[in-house]
Amino acid sequence: MRALNTITEKERSLPVRQRCEVLVAGGGIAGIAAALAAARGGRDVLLLEREFALGGMATLGLVTIYLPLCDGMGHQLIYGIGEELLKLSIEHGAEANYPSAWLERCDPAERVRNRYMTQFNPHLFAIRCEQVLTEAGVRILYGSVVCGVEAADGRITHAVIENKSGRSAIEVGSVIDCTGDADICHLAGAPTALHEGGNGLAGWYYYQSGGKVQLKMFGLADVVTKDEGQRKAQEKDGERYAAEKVESLDRAFRFSGVDGEELSDSVLAVHRKMYDDIMAKHSEDESYLPVTMSTIPLVRMSRRLCGAYTLDESEDKVSFPDSIGMTGDWRNRGPAFELPFRTLYCKEVKNLLAAGRDISVTDRMWDITRVIPGCAVTGEAAGTAAALGSDFPSLDVGSLQARLAANGVKLHLNEVL
Repeated sequence: MRALNTITEKERSLPVRQRCEVLVAGGGIAGIAAALAAARGGRDVLLLEREFALGGMATLGLVTIYLPLCDGMGHQLIYGIGEELLKLSIEHGAEANYPSAWLERCDPAERVRNRYMTQFNPHLFAIRCEQVLTEAGVRILYGSVVCGVEAADGRITHAVIENKSGRSAIEVGSVIDCTGDADICHLAGAPTALHEGGNGLAGWYYYQSGGKVQLKMFGLADVVTKDEGQRKAQEKDGERYAAEKVESLDRAFRFSGVDGEELSDSVLAVHRKMYDDIMAKHSEDESYLPVTMSTIPLVRMSRRLCGAYTLDESEDKVSFPDSIGMTGDWRNRGPAFELPFRTLYCKEVKNLLAAGRDISVTDRMWDITRVIPGCAVTGEAAGTAAALGSDFPSLDVGSLQARLAANGVKLHLNEVL
């Protein structure tokens, strides 16, 4: 967004309205996991969310598919809060793909056919996440966004926020950036990078037809398999999740995700196409009507931290001494990745961590770690680390790993493969 000219904003003193030991910015899956882990670790946690419900892309974006906790070969990789949230999402029943082989019985052959994943109701999941967090002692502040930070000696001391009460500051011990766009990292002067490919147009919605409510994956948000032959093989073998490939609504339209006008234009374009799609279906079937639509832009990859280590897709099956958990490749069977703690922090801002879409990975790896399972793993690790200290480059990784293991997290591939 280019400026027409400039003005000089008047200097003003900001009230410090709140203090917290751990500030979590962003209430998506990564933020939920981070806040929950930090609170369970005994810290005073404040969770900021710009919208008025939790879950981010998973709930407000209606991307209601909890992608696999396994490697596609029958091995579970993700435990801890990542698995806890999956169970919470279908506490009142799954919309589709209930993972019975993983939750009710151990059938190795079926666990290979049907990966440990599910589809959930976004509204119930958002409310239950809110209840679990408040019960754990997390303070939630909705309708609030961080618009600046104050720092000294390589540490963030205050976060400047804006909401209906105006502009104010929060005194912080540490900050976990779960904004999805590395906004805090950017504001704090930490090194960041933009995804080179940008984002395609998408806007998922629910519709009713013939008395049934169904999810419409309208536009590019996930491509379930890279290979069409693999998809057909999955269907032949009875795999319950072998969804169609979803193309961008406009291949010529790409947006970065970090430009205000660009984001607004993308949403306007999606709404026009969504309306046309609904009207076309309604003309053929009068019962076809929308029930709800995504209320936030479906941004997949935008800006991320350039951390102490940058993980790449080529590091499949590589073991790291500072691993804080694992994730598989939701797109393909077989790959399994350990996630180094070094991808969550940088040396420039000592009390800042990234989680979810914000962690330090290459563009190729980004498409693997950005989804719900990886966000939950890195969120739990960040929250657990913040419960142990606030100087993250010098944090005792052994103590962090011991705490994660005590909470049920599997850290290394040799524990599960």
